[in-house]
Amino acid sequence: MPERFQKTIHPQFTFNKWIIDQTHDLVCCFKPNSAFYEARGAEGIAELKATCDYIREKRPHMPILFDFKRGDIGNTNNAYAQFAFEYLNVDAITLQPYQGIEALQPFLDYKEKGIFILCKTSNPGSGEFQNTEINPTRLNLASLQGLTLPEQLHLYEFVASQIVTNWNKNKNCMLVVGATYPEELKRIRDIVGDMTLLVPGLGTQGGEVEKTLNAGLNSKKKGVIINASRSVIFAENPREEALKLRDQINQHRN
Repeated sequence: MPERFQKTIHPQFTFNKWIIDQTHDLVCCFKPNSAFYEARGAEGIAELKATCDYIREKRPHMPILFDFKRGDIGNTNNAYAQFAFEYLNVDAITLQPYQGIEALQPFLDYKEKGIFILCKTSNPGSGEFQNTEINPTRLNLASLQGLTLPEQLHLYEFVASQIVTNWNKNKNCMLVVGATYPEELKRIRDIVGDMTLLVPGLGTQGGEVEKTLNAGLNSKKKGVIINASRSVIFAENPREEALKLRDQINQHRN
């Protein structure tokens, strides 16, 4: 965060307002990351709430995608869901799938809210578990009938298959797939059809716009929410950087 904001009474909220006011007409949503507010305790949570309220007041039609990455047993998830969807009043959240659909049902039951499930993440070490190879013949894949799956399935592909066939009863599930892995992104797109994908990892993490769109666009030339965070918000001129990225995206979409 630029030093001039660090000296204000409400540094994160003041900085966020500055970013929102500069970029609101260039973006499809805003995605606050829970960890950076939690790290500041009660003050941080208050500024997160203030940020969400500011978007609701000034840009009422702008979706808020809360980068939460939670996942616990059902009773705990009830509280997490209440915090995100009722206290903060966000439109969508990110979650991890490791504990299964039964545990995440409290989130999925919010039918009007978007649920983005981590599938193939953008970090360099994501393959440690996510790229583990699975023999489909050893799994109970009866529930995945209708999908054409490769002979050797990676764990991230199995996650994608499960989400699109079994978890998406309310049509509110989507996936998180990193721009840093365009080949895996293409494999996931082939599995999930036109489902919307949140694609982080552009800019600072090294993802490329053209490769991301070639791999990630659905049959309607849509279906990707491209996330650029540090490369835009910490740029000398955030609006200029956001405008440049928007134009790049639209150039390669057409």
